[in-house]
Amino acid sequence: MGPLITNGIIDPGWNNYIALLLGMAFGFVLESAGFSSSRKLAGVFYGYDFVVLKVFFTAAVVSVIGIYLMGHLGWLDISKLYIQPAYVQSTIVGGVIMGIGFLMGGFCPGTSFTGVAIGKIDAMVFSVGMFIGVLIFGELYPLFENLYNAGNLGYITITEYFGIQPGIFILGLTVVALVAFYVTAIIQQKVKKVDY
Repeated sequence: MGPLITNGIIDPGWNNYIALLLGMAFGFVLESAGFSSSRKLAGVFYGYDFVVLKVFFTAAVVSVIGIYLMGHLGWLDISKLYIQPAYVQSTIVGGVIMGIGFLMGGFCPGTSFTGVAIGKIDAMVFSVGMFIGVLIFGELYPLFENLYNAGNLGYITITEYFGIQPGIFILGLTVVALVAFYVTAIIQQKVKKVDY
């Protein structure tokens, strides 16, 4: 039955308005969770604050359970959901680069815009640097093209790649999340707390 626009339930003319509203709601949630603070975001790397990890793990688990539950109940046609192509090597390299940038700047792209929206100077500097990086990548794309397309597995899900049932994967992801919450709570207690 879903997605709504693809099936004609919502007119495609509303696409940009819905995207704007969802973006504003996402930014509001990020700010409400304190994700406009570079100290809170960098806390994951230093071991004094794991809110970011907990929020994103929770979002992943709730989303995957919700998607498959709606599919099971017939409220959502999972086969119509877009799957991002999997690029293994380029994803690893990109993840390392983004992780270094995250650690150095204290923001990811989304949280930097949240910081910009409330007037944080460090977020503004980070966002300018991000745009410069995008410009450099765009101009030098022919040099990076092979890496950019490296390890293309096509439109495949984790469950298809490993040949496991979605329910088993969801259970495993939930267990991993709970273990991560427990371990990070222990780490956080042992690391000196930082005021922010």
